[in-house]
Amino acid sequence: MSQEDRSEREIVLHVEHLRKRIGKKWLIDDVTFDIRAGEIFGFLGPNGAGKTTTIRMLVDLIKPTEGKVRICGYDVNRDPERALAYVGSIVENPEVYSYLTGYENLQHFARMHPGVDDQRIQEVVGIVRLDQRIHDKVRTYSLGMRQRLGIAQALLGRPKLLILDEPTNGLDPKGIKELRAFVRGLAEEGMAVFVSSHLLSEIQLLCDRVAIISRGRVLAVGGVQELVSNNANYVIWQLSPRPLGVQLLLQEGVKLVDDPHAVLDDTIAAGLTEDSVVTQVSSERISTIIPKLVSAGVEVKDVHKINPTLEQLFLEMTEGESIE
Repeated sequence: MSQEDRSEREIVLHVEHLRKRIGKKWLIDDVTFDIRAGEIFGFLGPNGAGKTTTIRMLVDLIKPTEGKVRICGYDVNRDPERALAYVGSIVENPEVYSYLTGYENLQHFARMHPGVDDQRIQEVVGIVRLDQRIHDKVRTYSLGMRQRLGIAQALLGRPKLLILDEPTNGLDPKGIKELRAFVRGLAEEGMAVFVSSHLLSEIQLLCDRVAIISRGRVLAVGGVQELVSNNANYVIWQLSPRPLGVQLLLQEGVKLVDDPHAVLDDTIAAGLTEDSVVTQVSSERISTIIPKLVSAGVEVKDVHKINPTLEQLFLEMTEGESIE
């Protein structure tokens, strides 16, 4: 979704200066963001950052100490029934009955939503692609199928906001890809989707915008591409002799990364060798630096630019805290 298209869309979820205190400790301290129709919004944070506490306040499971949550213009605290009528959610694990069929599960939950008939049940079954197995017992379902059944349940009431807490937990790569595809499909139909996840690469592929939260505070909110493009560009050089190469790079004003493992993805960091030098330098300067290295007797075995990732940004902003 382009910035222009996004600005014209309805704000479905408005979170303003949300705070939550338990005793003398602030678990959530000044969380603010909006989600618009047709947008997939990622919510990221290290262990204990306050993600689950925030989600529980969004769906009125706990009350905020301060701040506002509005869904389609309705205040969740003052008018929870109207506000939550626009919400479908899976907080933690989807609640399903294993001894019933998928269809019987949906019939059971449909009774809680006025106006949801068999036609709507068939619609959501098609959306989550469970047509072939919907009349089988849920105990025979894979984890991915159970997850999709949970999402079907959340969609029964035709929500404008879908909240998914760790939706890819336990899914294999195929299940994650399928989940990504139909969540994107929901957004294209105009639904706002809020996704809390620890899989940074998946958030980068799935979401339009993200909020990064640490110690109860939002550190950044913005478009995924915007945030990662503003992040530092890392370049890995393979130089021999390395000491002379490092000396020349410093003379050129290139910034060396002291602890590559703190800023690079684990898979990339694992490939570093004794000849590796990790730097922060613009792409434009690489072509002018290489001839200077070669003319000084430094063999340039390889130069590899690392495309910025959400994981790098996350690690930098949260100072390397572990993620849930």
